[in-house]
Amino acid sequence: MAENNIKNMIGKVFTDIADAIETGQFGEKVRVGITTLGSEHGVENLVKGAEMAQERDSSIEVVLIGPKVDSKLTQVIVESEEEGYKKMEEMLDNGEIGACVTMHYSFPIGVSTVGRVVTPGKGREMIIATTTGTSSPHRVEAMVKNGINGIITAKAMGIENPTVGILNVDGARQVERAFNELNSNGYKINLTESMRADGGSVMRGNDLLAGVPDVMVTDTLTGNILMKVFSSFTTGGSYESLGYGYGPGIGEDYERVILILSRASGMPVVANAISYAASLIKGNVKEITKKEFDKANKAGLKDILKGLTKDTKKAEDDEEEVVAPPAETVTGTISGIDIMDLEDAVKVLWKEGIYAESGMGCTGPIVMVNEEKLAKSIDILSKAGYVAGGSDPC
Repeated sequence: MAENNIKNMIGKVFTDIADAIETGQFGEKVRVGITTLGSEHGVENLVKGAEMAQERDSSIEVVLIGPKVDSKLTQVIVESEEEGYKKMEEMLDNGEIGACVTMHYSFPIGVSTVGRVVTPGKGREMIIATTTGTSSPHRVEAMVKNGINGIITAKAMGIENPTVGILNVDGARQVERAFNELNSNGYKINLTESMRADGGSVMRGNDLLAGVPDVMVTDTLTGNILMKVFSSFTTGGSYESLGYGYGPGIGEDYERVILILSRASGMPVVANAISYAASLIKGNVKEITKKEFDKANKAGLKDILKGLTKDTKKAEDDEEEVVAPPAETVTGTISGIDIMDLEDAVKVLWKEGIYAESGMGCTGPIVMVNEEKLAKSIDILSKAGYVAGGSDPC
């Protein structure tokens, strides 16, 4: 009996050494939890996904948090979703697991999740920042923070200088200006160019399908819809079969590594989400979160965000009626203005005696002026904080 025990121990040592050489992970395995109650596809769907993740990566130890099941995986028995959430938080806080995958979790304001998809155009992985949660009640402020959350996640995944694009939704131009200001202040954001001929860091649907940026910045509700479409467009929507799920909740001073799945997520997505969680632990996402927010704050992030949430530049215009100058031919176009600022930008030019009209160009909202007054108009709008400069390439 003793001889058999010794042989078993020796065998385990050699197996562990072989696993370590293969995975590059020496010492204890990365422990990732998953709560198994709440899926529309049942407990078995989540368990099978967890077993799939365990089988393909021996550096991970998956811990099931839920009712007792027939599985070789480590199990922590709970009987309800609420009990499962409490157990998950307890295990995260005392270090029993490094991350946990769950469903329908309520994050505090200031925390939002960073999804990860495989785009259909070229099969490229892309991070969507963000997909659930709320970085801020203010839309544009939230999107700026979403961008930082996406950068943090990309760096934890081993992408040292991730490319960043901003989806062409309401607020995109204001986010672009905030990113450019952070760049000027020393917090480097690697803004990429659209695949379309007119370029720019504001991304179109084409860029989504091709996965142009490493990190696609958007508002959370749009990001949530995108995750559902990317994950289940081959299955008609009832079963999410592609991608890595809705990702980790990221926010300044937030310590728990909790990743979100949809209740419609299928086995492949469950397995991928667990692998995603393990990669974030190995990449030390908590430390990267602290470092990135420290750097962004030194570059004036908080002051930039305060400027976004105050409506000071429009206050005077709101108190007086601005009359349009005499109409004239307007063939010069100015882009880079957010749709929410478009009419105010027109009035700024009217106040300076320049006739202007609002419109939509091929890259989004534009202000149209007489060609001979284009340069002066761009200068006025730039000084007023509406554009960084430039005309529409259409």
